[in-house]
Amino acid sequence: MSQRELEAAGGIYTATDETILSVRDLWVEYRTGRGRVQAVRGANFDLRRGESLALIGESGSGKTTLGLALVRLLPEAAFVPRGSITYQQHGEAVEVLGLDQERLRRFRWEECAMVFQGAQNSLNPVLTILDQFADTFLAHQRESGRAIEARARDLMRMVQLDPERVLRCYPHELSGGMRQRVLIAMSLLLSPEILILDEPTTALDILTQRAIIDVLRRLKEQLGFATIFVSHDLSLAAELADRVATMYGGRIVELGTVEDIFYQPAHPYTAALLEAVPTVVGGPDTLSSIPGSPPDLRNLPSGCPFHPRCAFAIERCTVEDVPTELVSDQQQVACIRWREVRVDRRLTRTEESVR
Repeated sequence: MSQRELEAAGGIYTATDETILSVRDLWVEYRTGRGRVQAVRGANFDLRRGESLALIGESGSGKTTLGLALVRLLPEAAFVPRGSITYQQHGEAVEVLGLDQERLRRFRWEECAMVFQGAQNSLNPVLTILDQFADTFLAHQRESGRAIEARARDLMRMVQLDPERVLRCYPHELSGGMRQRVLIAMSLLLSPEILILDEPTTALDILTQRAIIDVLRRLKEQLGFATIFVSHDLSLAAELADRVATMYGGRIVELGTVEDIFYQPAHPYTAALLEAVPTVVGGPDTLSSIPGSPPDLRNLPSGCPFHPRCAFAIERCTVEDVPTELVSDQQQVACIRWREVRVDRRLTRTEESVR
């Protein structure tokens, strides 16, 4: 794809027959007492059938807001001034932002489901797990109690939980990892084609995180759904993602395959995130933190919002809007100095191998 074609497509790949969800020039703002906050700014991406896309970045970069916007679960203070979210259903393009309440209700569970951060807050404390499965099922489809329980049991086994024990329990009787797996199972109750996960392993110990990752990988292989997961955990993205989108200041600043992002990052922010992750063989002296703090979304810096923290910034970065450029057919970046970033990364790796 040429640079002109990229710009015509809104800064992202042209949709194909395999595309199930297309986001174009999506903006999300919050009304606050101190002005408007631009939480998502011009997001563009395609999600293909069966694909796994990770949204990574620091807290406050707009990842969760983008995920909530995809299923129209934004809080009352938020609104979408422009953009489109197009879902491909049986060859028909459905504009999610234009759905009425009845059609939107079906879309949220039957076609696209979301697993929220904090399982304890997402489950009803006064209902058993089986009752919560039944409530969800009956809100969308009419089935007998026996059929609902059979489906719940199958899903419990898929997420490696004992249905005889878990379905009769209340949420407080389960561990954090078990509750998280219950939420994942419940999100798959109506066989959606897209699953959005918001920080699925946050606040879990490392062994439980490993179990959740294994469950998600196995479910994806068995059921073939596409996933979008929000995370600041780069190791999770490396294990589960096919492609990775880096967000900063409400904007997707880099998008590429997991191999490109982790081995050949083109944006200085992506490169800095990777350098802040401890390695198995490196010591504390090999880590580097990103100077400064994420920008105030109510008052973003002029030009590239990352320039106050960027080691590669030049005067142009402080005044010019940064266009999205193609690095390759599978990778794109919003940085005018991405070539220098890649050269610097190669030199750094060479020096490390010599030492």
